[in-house]
Amino acid sequence: MDFQSLLHEPLPEWLYVPVIALVTTAIIRFLSGWLFKALIAEAKTTNNIWDDALLMSGQKPVHLFIWVAGISWTIEECWEGSAGELFTRFLTFRDFLFVLLFCWIFISFIKTMESHYLQLAGKKKFDQTSVIAVARLSIIAVVIAGILIVMQSMGYKLSGLLAFGGVGGLALGFAAKDMLANFFGGWMIYLDKPFRVGDWISSPDKNIEGTVEYIGWRQTRILTFSRRPLYVPNSTFMSISVENPSRMQNRRIKQMFGLRYDDNTLINRILEDIRSYLADHKDVDQSKTLMVNFVGFGGSSLDCSLYCFTRTTDWARYLLIQEMILLEILIIVHRHGGDIAFPTRTLDLPSNHQMNPSSMKMVKEVEENAF
Repeated sequence: MDFQSLLHEPLPEWLYVPVIALVTTAIIRFLSGWLFKALIAEAKTTNNIWDDALLMSGQKPVHLFIWVAGISWTIEECWEGSAGELFTRFLTFRDFLFVLLFCWIFISFIKTMESHYLQLAGKKKFDQTSVIAVARLSIIAVVIAGILIVMQSMGYKLSGLLAFGGVGGLALGFAAKDMLANFFGGWMIYLDKPFRVGDWISSPDKNIEGTVEYIGWRQTRILTFSRRPLYVPNSTFMSISVENPSRMQNRRIKQMFGLRYDDNTLINRILEDIRSYLADHKDVDQSKTLMVNFVGFGGSSLDCSLYCFTRTTDWARYLLIQEMILLEILIIVHRHGGDIAFPTRTLDLPSNHQMNPSSMKMVKEVEENAF
């Protein structure tokens, strides 16, 4: 039979439906591409991020889903009535592809939403740590659900699988206890939120201090003040105390200053003026403890204490306010004719006529050495 006669030969009847299936699939694929472009353009005009994320995440998986469905329809028509092993395996593979495509859609959607909310977290609208935790848990849930659905479609009984997983999980727990401890340590950080990304933390129990850069499932990365990254296993935070200065509401000024013993008659007026100055200071939080008191007799000074809190928590601003207050205290002391004490020692000697010649000689030697 030559080529010309082959062209005029009618197609077999069993081939019409597969051809129609392929043509229909191609048409639907073309229409879906046009529809997605129109929907994405419309979604960009709205302020809602959910529709943008869903359309962008589902575009490629939906296109692949159309081709998989169309090709499987075509193959079913070609092998209609066949119960061969190859056809059965193809149907199982098709179900696996369908589950994979749905998981792809959900995971892409979760990652898109995570990226969006992390950008908002940079603007202090959302907690970055919570966003990462929710995204990871959602991805894990999608993956586990997909694996279970695929295994069920392949004929595995989930009850037996879960029973085996319990025994296997027990053995795995003993073999990987450190890894699991770090995992649950990271989980507790996400739940309790003792700190989050960007916080300055320190621990009195360990030599840990710096800014939190990343919280993973196994370890937390901290950038120390010497600009060196410090990697801390998450299980460490389950057994140590953590201080989070980033969440402080005020900064404390706690200083001691001493007046001369010669200024004992001025101390009341000096302290009253200091209290009045602090009570009118706009950067001192008046709702917190404010104390200026004479607290004791020092070796060479009348010891006084200053205790108050600034409104700001910024370190640089706090130092400037403390400097301003201390300089003003010095001005107040000098205005009253007093002065800040410094370590001194008074040598009390008897009069000259009561000293024997050897003592007089010793005193003269001391004076000569002193001057």
